[in-house]
Amino acid sequence: MSKQPVHVIGGGLAGSEATWQLANADVPVILHEMRPEVKTDAHSTEGLAELVCSNSFRSDDHEYNAVGLCHHEMRQMGSIIMKCGDEAAVPAGAALAVDRDEFSGLVTKALEAHPMVTIERGEVPDIPPADWESVIVATGPLTSESLSRAIHKLSGEEELSFFDAIAPIVHRDSINMDQAWFQSRYDKGEGSDYINCPMTKEQYENFITGLLEAEKTEFKEWEKDTPYFEGCLPIEVMAERGRETLRYGPLKPVGLTNPHQPDVKAYAIVQLRQDNKLGTLWNIVGFQTKMKYGAQVELFRTIPGLENAEFARLGGIHRNTFLNSPRLLDDQLRLKADPRLRFAGQITGVEGYIESATIGLLAGRFAAAEYHGQSFTPPPQTTALGALLGHLTGGAEADTFQPMNVNFGLFPPPQPREGKRKIKGRDRKLSITERAKVDMAEWMKKLDQ
Repeated sequence: MSKQPVHVIGGGLAGSEATWQLANADVPVILHEMRPEVKTDAHSTEGLAELVCSNSFRSDDHEYNAVGLCHHEMRQMGSIIMKCGDEAAVPAGAALAVDRDEFSGLVTKALEAHPMVTIERGEVPDIPPADWESVIVATGPLTSESLSRAIHKLSGEEELSFFDAIAPIVHRDSINMDQAWFQSRYDKGEGSDYINCPMTKEQYENFITGLLEAEKTEFKEWEKDTPYFEGCLPIEVMAERGRETLRYGPLKPVGLTNPHQPDVKAYAIVQLRQDNKLGTLWNIVGFQTKMKYGAQVELFRTIPGLENAEFARLGGIHRNTFLNSPRLLDDQLRLKADPRLRFAGQITGVEGYIESATIGLLAGRFAAAEYHGQSFTPPPQTTALGALLGHLTGGAEADTFQPMNVNFGLFPPPQPREGKRKIKGRDRKLSITERAKVDMAEWMKKLDQ
């Protein structure tokens, strides 16, 4: 390769992370972001790494949670997403949640200031020209239609799609704290990181009825067979699976005590999570929805504590596009039909902010090594980074491939000691994370040699 800059298309979490990894490896990068010249159905700013669906990076527990382990490994790899996430953190119990605007601002500022990074605004509508010798496509689930068609034509494979939904955000000063209270489930984190709104059985039943009967967004004919991602189902779709489903999901009434009525056990509890550092905006946890706006306002104001709720954003739904990565990509995330193109982020078929950034990190490392004429050995599959990469590039069944969060099912099972029973439950999780940390440390030592 000649020493042309690497081009990264897409300034979301994956593209931002890939750019950061390249730049810190002394590789010149041109980061292409089409906003604000071309808008999307979900974004509202022109900032890099804008968070859309939620402000949560989920669990930060690196001993018993695969996402938390991923956080831990990314921090070790100098992740810009984790660095800015930690700086913009807001209270969220055992989870890592961030002030969206501050987080995006920090990432944008860091990349704009880096001497190896050039940011160009404007759409890349087609397969990049041949003189772009190394490209990372990190256009996310909302890849523009023209580029999506071009990738489809090049790969010879139908792209896959699913619907993703967005939860509403409420102004804190419109929440009635005579009904609601601060508390984390089982008092995790700071113990008071969530606002809780209790429901009686009658209120819950009326809510479910209203949810099922509410006017919903209608899909276009060509969208009707598109599936939902199971990890982010609209609240009404969950309710359609059974009237009690939500009580065993986001509205479960466990680990919480209402100080207004300590002797009364709530039948269901709606939780809100802080969405910005000022504490002025709160996200209704698990309330992603495809209901029409008027129906949302009317129904959500029946929740005790939200009678006068003012919404900074209502819920919505958008169609996401992803590749059949096990079939189309090689073990370094390169498109088999055109190896100068790498893919990263949600377009590869991972789901979640952290997972997207993880694949961006790895794509950046692969491209940086290639630029310098070196090889980059992927992290072992016993680590969170390696397990997720392995799933995309051969571990998943191509014929049934669907978007996936990082989870312990992607890791090789831990081996019990001789004469011992199979490791189960929390012991199994801890065994996997302890092994991952040892293997990650050994792998990183080799990187430094």
